Amino acid sequence: MEKNTSCFFSNSSPNLVITCFVAFITIILVRFLYVIYRTGKPLNKRTPQQTLSTLIVLGSGGHTAEMINLLLVLQKDRFTPRFYIAAATDNMSLQKARVFENSLVDSGVKGISAEFMQIYRSREVGQSYVTSVWTTLVATAHALWLMIKIRPQVVLCNGPGTCIPLCVIAFIFKVVGIRWSSIFYVESIARVKRLSLSGLLLYKLQIADQFFVQWPQLQRKYPRAHYYSHLKSVDADWSKITESAYMMMRSTYSFWVKGSPVSCHSDAETLGHQDNAGRHVKDNS
Repeated sequence: MEKNTSCFFSNSSPNLVITCFVAFITIILVRFLYVIYRTGKPLNKRTPQQTLSTLIVLGSGGHTAEMINLLLVLQKDRFTPRFYIAAATDNMSLQKARVFENSLVDSGVKGISAEFMQIYRSREVGQSYVTSVWTTLVATAHALWLMIKIRPQVVLCNGPGTCIPLCVIAFIFKVVGIRWSSIFYVESIARVKRLSLSGLLLYKLQIADQFFVQWPQLQRKYPRAHYYSHLKSVDADWSKITESAYMMMRSTYSFWVKGSPVSCHSDAETLGHQDNAGRHVKDNS
């Protein structure tokens, strides 16, 4: 009798393991499809007083300059605390962010809460692909640690490569139920005919909740993107949607602007970006 019982359990154990594994994979797959379906859609209603922790990814040169321009119309009292992240070798971007936050304090904005962090680069310019395998693993582990520490509700980025591991981890957090982070990606004004590599990855993988481009030909080429010729020039009526957007990212750009008609760039027809010294550099995109 004991031999028959032991044989039964020995035969059923592999089947049980396989069944549990299949069930686990099925649950993850269903959750993954649900996240894809819900991405970009408004979530449950939130109270007007509730704040949203916001992760802002900065990049060298024109990326940070454009992001600072967009942050000028951010509702600072609601999107707080703010966490600024830049590459470990990019000290200038964090310096600009500190200047921006200090200007808010000087202007009398209350409730300022900002932290500044650095993240390892996956690959430096000119680094060999062989050694970049190790640095990519280190950068991913560091990004995971930062995301566990911050667990932002909103992620704002506009092209730097450092945003990729952070956005991927934020998406994984959605799937496993750790935190639902709404990801907003704004493609650079310098990208006229094609997306940057970061933008292309986030677009193709459908990781970003809202994806914005600043040229109509890009929107025609990538139909899921939202086109705005002046990202900070939004109709005043759209500011009314800010409340519903504040529920958790309404499907419109007024999610994070006040509706003030301020141009994102002085000359939309001039292509290029700013380098670290603030000089205009033309882009051959």
